[in-house]
Amino acid sequence: MSTPHTTASASRGSRRLAALGLSLVAGLALTSCGLANAGSSVDEDQTISMILTESAPYQDPTEIVKEKLEEQGWTLETTYVTDIILPNQAVSNGEYDVNYFQHLAYLNQFNQDNGTAVEPIFSVFYARAGVFSLTVDTLDDLPEGGQIAVPVDTSNNGRALALLADAGVIEVDESKEPTELSQRDITSNPKNLEFIEVDQQSLAQTLPDVDAAFVFVRLVAEAGYDTEDTALVLESDPDVELPFTNGIAAQPEFRDTEGARVLQEAYQSEEIAEWFADYQGGVLDYTDQIVVENSADIWAEYTSE
Repeated sequence: MSTPHTTASASRGSRRLAALGLSLVAGLALTSCGLANAGSSVDEDQTISMILTESAPYQDPTEIVKEKLEEQGWTLETTYVTDIILPNQAVSNGEYDVNYFQHLAYLNQFNQDNGTAVEPIFSVFYARAGVFSLTVDTLDDLPEGGQIAVPVDTSNNGRALALLADAGVIEVDESKEPTELSQRDITSNPKNLEFIEVDQQSLAQTLPDVDAAFVFVRLVAEAGYDTEDTALVLESDPDVELPFTNGIAAQPEFRDTEGARVLQEAYQSEEIAEWFADYQGGVLDYTDQIVVENSADIWAEYTSE
């Protein structure tokens, strides 16, 4: 397949969960490695409770972090889930101290939709995304009425549409921020493409069944596809990195704990940077751009735009 066209995309978290005082969403799949002790002092107990995604870029570095914290007398209790709603709910209501599963754009949209006030505490990695295909070599080869799989969640859905618009495949309402775009904002669709909304973690699995899909590069690699051979267009604008940077999130007051600093030092360490550099040939970019000390200011500026 031809070398992918790159274009600028516009700016913009062991025990069973039965012990939780939460109403679980139907079909929640999880494995658990520790529960939160609601109301306990993080610094007094030297224990941090985390709910995170059961996926390699979250799970594997966290296991390294657990060992590093243990050497310092700290305990990181982890619960792994496959749900993208529960982690913010669990942190917001105090069941867990932190979560690790999302980027800033998703967190901002979740807060707006649910009236929560979870905030980023520090960054870990940026996950580049793009449009991939097993059937066509270029965007120009997309067929009339072709099917394009895109994420169902608002922030990543808009991210996909913005990338396709920047590549000239469609036109969108330019007054909207990329994270706010939806199919209703498509103003021109010359090929009458059909957009199929799918859970973001399942997008790579749709590739055999659609003409193209907007997918995180690491999910394409994890599915066993060659990311260079299947890519039609990749994000390339540095301005897109902040909104789509993944990291640790918590209630704002967690920033004031020693636990926040200990956790940051462990995740933003040489060992973790090396893990990301080696993972699937470096499909994820480790970043320490956001730290405990600047995260409140970065978040305030980002959410005010």
